[in-house]
Amino acid sequence: MKATILNHAHPSIMEARYIEEIKKMTPQQRFEKLMAIIEISYLLKTVKKTN
Repeated sequence: MKATILNHAHPSIMEARYIEEIKKMTPQQRFEKLMAIIEISYLLKTVKKTN
């Protein structure tokens, strides 16, 4: 698969790349990635907004 610059490509190409990447990961790595996404989501949700 062709490497993309700055992860910009057509959504279907990016989806295929992410699926391929996930299939290579161990269950532990998948879990850690999920926890990191949840943590970032929570931080973004709870951050104080400044005007």
